[in-house]
Amino acid sequence: MVNIVKNSFSILTSVRHYQNFKTKKNHNLVGTFQASTAVNRCFFFGTGTATRNKNHVSSLSTLASPESSEYPTTTIGRENPYFPRLFEPLYLGSDIGTLPNRVIMGSMHTGLEGHSIPNFLMPLLKPDHTHKDLTAMATYFEQRARGGVGLMVTGGISPNRQGWVGPFAAKLSTHDEMTLHKSVTERVHSVRIPSLGEHGGDGDDNDSSERARICLQILHAGRYAHHPFAVSASSTQSPISYFKARELSLNEVQSTIKDFVHCAVLAKEAGYDGVEIMGSEGYLINQFLVSRTNKRRDIYGGEFSNRMKFAVDIVRETRQAVGKDFIIIFRLSMLDLVKDGSSWDEIKILAQAIEDAGATIINTGIGWHEARIPTIATSVPRGSFAWVTKKLKDENVVGIPLCATNRVNAPEVGEGILKDHCADLVSMARPFLADPFIIEKSRQGRIQEINTCIACNQACLDHAFVGKTASCLVNPLACHETELSIQADSVPEDERLNIGVVGSGPAGLAFATTAATIGHKVTLYDKSNEIGGQFNMAKRVPGKEEFHETIRYFQWQMDKLQRQGKLDVHLETNLSNTDMASKEDVDKWIVATGVTPRTPSIPGIEHPNVLSYIDVLRHKVKVGSKVAIIGAGGIGFDVAEYLIHHKDNSHDKTAQEVDIYDFLHEWGIDDQNKTRGGILNDYTETPAMASGRKIVMLQRKKGKLGKNLGKTTGWIHRTTLSKSGAVEMLDAVTY
Repeated sequence: MVNIVKNSFSILTSVRHYQNFKTKKNHNLVGTFQASTAVNRCFFFGTGTATRNKNHVSSLSTLASPESSEYPTTTIGRENPYFPRLFEPLYLGSDIGTLPNRVIMGSMHTGLEGHSIPNFLMPLLKPDHTHKDLTAMATYFEQRARGGVGLMVTGGISPNRQGWVGPFAAKLSTHDEMTLHKSVTERVHSVRIPSLGEHGGDGDDNDSSERARICLQILHAGRYAHHPFAVSASSTQSPISYFKARELSLNEVQSTIKDFVHCAVLAKEAGYDGVEIMGSEGYLINQFLVSRTNKRRDIYGGEFSNRMKFAVDIVRETRQAVGKDFIIIFRLSMLDLVKDGSSWDEIKILAQAIEDAGATIINTGIGWHEARIPTIATSVPRGSFAWVTKKLKDENVVGIPLCATNRVNAPEVGEGILKDHCADLVSMARPFLADPFIIEKSRQGRIQEINTCIACNQACLDHAFVGKTASCLVNPLACHETELSIQADSVPEDERLNIGVVGSGPAGLAFATTAATIGHKVTLYDKSNEIGGQFNMAKRVPGKEEFHETIRYFQWQMDKLQRQGKLDVHLETNLSNTDMASKEDVDKWIVATGVTPRTPSIPGIEHPNVLSYIDVLRHKVKVGSKVAIIGAGGIGFDVAEYLIHHKDNSHDKTAQEVDIYDFLHEWGIDDQNKTRGGILNDYTETPAMASGRKIVMLQRKKGKLGKNLGKTTGWIHRTTLSKSGAVEMLDAVTY
């Protein structure tokens, strides 16, 4: 049986929040945490050999028991009843003090970090933000500090011009630039973070708190720089950059080390509590570490002891310059995911040297940006790389805290990583875009109130990499806190409206809940028996399981607003224009019914073997073993992904059920990290997937299929289908 699956416009992906309306005149709920099903997360390593129960992956606990703690604690008094490990204070020594919890807000490029455009070019280039004012950045970090995170890290700031990520990107090398950052640190330091430290209690009184802390990330782009002044360890060109990097001379290498140190000194003068030295993700320091990009023959090249000298010298000289009362985080690439990357022995040697040089914390780096393996996209299972940090921790080669990173987007994931001794800290980055108060809500057990990051990259990384200010698909206020504000009951009573909203997809839900929150009376209608619209189809696509969480979050918002009498919901209700016109008590209508699939005029389109994407993804109509998909946009790729993984009537997974080992195997990642770069040298492409189907994708336009998919995720979708061996892609097709 051959099925033709036709698709239409893209699934609605833009959720806009509206702050107010023109008039016709021209709390928090404390919930109970329930541990979700245990999820495979950390690999357990013995003496050099990985072992795992059931496909050699261990089970990650989602809720730790107080009795099972085996690592040091500074807590005197009772533990947090919901996530005891996550909210266990961490002592960093008498000179620095104590972090109130085990969560670091990781570095993100947001576009709020300022720029270094000369004044005479400002009228010509017209940047989004003035470089004379970091108010938006200060407001952004202050709000997340108020959300309860123990330590934050800024987006990458270059120590000199050559290190710019792009032309005139953020830089900290002058006194004037330093002065601008004082507004950021002052705002952050005005916040106190609840702590279960030596005073005990539940952390809600002023005596049981720590001052909010923030570190500045020093990032030199090296050959990843998108400008003609790019430099690197050797003269090479990155596959993701237009410019070939010039090799630094020996004097320039030593001058660059001094620039890193000077940047850290200025950061301390600006009031930052520390710096994170970016030594991973393929940036300059990483480029010195591996023979892939370091062909030098002087004291900074050749043997690994020479190649690591650049990184170690930066940390050592920085510590000497800033003193003992300053946090130094080193971002160490523990899994390069590129050919000729670091070996595990080199990673251990570097970690020891970085500790000896004076680092306070080692943060885990996963993958170079040019790696062809996904590391943070939604298709990456939660906590997929915590096993890497655990491998280093289990070998006891360093004594300073280790931080696990990548796809830690929920408190139970972080709690499990800590309980299973994978790390001493966990880093979350994009989850703080989705919900600035994720830590406060976790501390109070208000799990259902968390607006979970779905790792889509559409408004954060996809914006950042084209020079736009970042935001968040599920929280448009992110990085726009000085422009947008949603305040409960902010609309004056005499200006409040009765609003009807038709459609309970993401757009309708976002509008309805926002309008009701600010004071309007809202009635929401949908012909379906469930909210979520096309998200209910998207969540079934492998790699988009996180979409369940957005629907869950909207459901919680609706339930709260219904209890408050601000929102009425009528499902299984089909409204016509006549019905809407007859409701005279409604002041304004919002129609958010989404798209209607277009039916192409192709002979035979009415044949019973011809299905729409709605038939397949919503109604789960049986699909044959040979399938042609007409259309190769976002929906076409989603349908193909669904069909190669799903047999008829197979179970739709949630994010908690996605298996890490399957992901590692599919992408050829060495789960014992024995090979250089952590990729399997003898890896062969995956054969036809679980469904056994053969699929042909057809596109009328000439050119690469999926070319216009997301900038940072499109290649993942194309690669997944290509290496499945089950999908053929044809362009320039006439139909």
